[in-house]
Amino acid sequence: MRPLDPRLLRYASAARRFLLIGALLGFAQTLVVVAFAWFLTRAITLLVAGEPLTEIVPTLVALAAVIVLRSLLIWLLEVAANRGAAQVKSQLRAKVMAKLAERGPDWVASQQSARLATVVTTGLDALDNYFARYLPQLLLTAIATPILIAVMLWQDLPSGLTVIIVIPLIPVFMILIGRVTQSVQQDQWQALQRLSTGFLDVVGGLGTLKIYGRERRQFDRIRSTTEQYRTRTIKVLRVSFLSGFVLELAASLSVALIAVSIGLRLIDGELLLGVGLFVLLLAPEAFLPVRQVGAQFHAAADGLAAAEELFAILDDDFNKADAPAPVDPAAAPVALGGLGAGKLRLVDVSIRRGDTVVIDRMDAEFASGQISVLRGVSGVGKSTLVAALLGFVPLTGAVTLGGVAVAAGPSRPWLAWAGQRPGLVRGTVAENVALGAASAGQGTPTGTLVAQALDWAGAAEVSPATVLGVNGDGLSGGQAQRVAAARAIYRALATECQVVILDEPSSALDVDAEAGLLAGLRRLADQGRVVIVVSHRPGVLAAADHMIELQELIHV
Repeated sequence: MRPLDPRLLRYASAARRFLLIGALLGFAQTLVVVAFAWFLTRAITLLVAGEPLTEIVPTLVALAAVIVLRSLLIWLLEVAANRGAAQVKSQLRAKVMAKLAERGPDWVASQQSARLATVVTTGLDALDNYFARYLPQLLLTAIATPILIAVMLWQDLPSGLTVIIVIPLIPVFMILIGRVTQSVQQDQWQALQRLSTGFLDVVGGLGTLKIYGRERRQFDRIRSTTEQYRTRTIKVLRVSFLSGFVLELAASLSVALIAVSIGLRLIDGELLLGVGLFVLLLAPEAFLPVRQVGAQFHAAADGLAAAEELFAILDDDFNKADAPAPVDPAAAPVALGGLGAGKLRLVDVSIRRGDTVVIDRMDAEFASGQISVLRGVSGVGKSTLVAALLGFVPLTGAVTLGGVAVAAGPSRPWLAWAGQRPGLVRGTVAENVALGAASAGQGTPTGTLVAQALDWAGAAEVSPATVLGVNGDGLSGGQAQRVAAARAIYRALATECQVVILDEPSSALDVDAEAGLLAGLRRLADQGRVVIVVSHRPGVLAAADHMIELQELIHV
């Protein structure tokens, strides 16, 4: 575990800004520390010399100003650290969410959802301690300690040499302790992930567990996992306290060694009081940043452990065979404007999932102005084909729209889509339909288009102002499915998408609701769009103008 991972600087520009600001504040704080020791030494020597108060007051005023300035610099460094942590977390969360969207649902489904959620939420929040406590001390170690040692060498060579000889012992202790800390911290992080994953699995399958009377066993399993996490947390705290004691003891003995040397030389008259006191005041300050780095390492370990997993998601070291092929911006087609763009053609399209060929050299045409139905037995590759058109799964072959090559990408200006799962979020129905629009209020152009999309999806009875909870809580399954379809219809109407794909849009609908949705899809097709529906429902098949049935491949 590196003290400062370069990937943090690469993925979060706010981290680079904080390092620059922190370095400037650390340098200023170091100068203030030297000034504080100098003015305090001068005030004491003037008092010892019996100088009048009028001679001492200016020094005391300067000392008070230095104390205020030092407090201000410490506060500014803390503010910069907290703001830097918030900005870095925001940037990293945005990047990891974009990366998850880029890798697509297949990759996300292959991971543990609780693990991903823990990394993006609790794990990233642990970076607060890394920025607020650990990184400032690391900067001071790199800036303040060399300057203070140089000043001590200038004022008193033996004391400076003593610091140079003794101070490497602290990093040695830090390395030895850090290895133990890293091990126990990693065990604690893994225990937290097991606890999160196990709890989420139990909540997801609670109904099934109750039916078969197995919920008690899961209760015992969660209690056991919780106890393991508690035990590992106590172990981490024990290591933290013991390591902090070792580092404090090493630093205290080092300062005591310098103090004894200065005291003996003061008695022998080899050293002036002012010089000895000045160096003695600087000695603890020279050891302090190094000591604090070791002490705060434990506070930062949680964030660093989580950051390792987050960087594994962001780095391009995942299985390249499962990743969508990159699109050359120079070769990407320009967004097609207007309707009536012509047929969507698939020529010699093949799709693999790992080593398995799901679709082999498929040729198909989907005409504009028609509702085309894609059907086939479960597992034949219908949803895989849709995912490939969305860019979530790599494909080989050619995909053209009106004779112009189209490419999968994050924007997909030619395609509107609704999946099998509604994917609704907290907010109003209008905000879910017009996802990402600036304003979807009633009476606005966006609000009017939202109402039209809901009507065409057969969900006119659902008020756009209805407030939904997490995962669309507040709607029935059929209503949520139609709101998801309305989102695809809204995108097609708002951005003039030429192709609309709906994957099992009526699986939870009754006959009347399905008929309302199909009537809306017919309106889309009548406008000249390519409408593709993945379904095996009799009502959808009866409304189809064109049907393509995928055949299951036989793998020998």
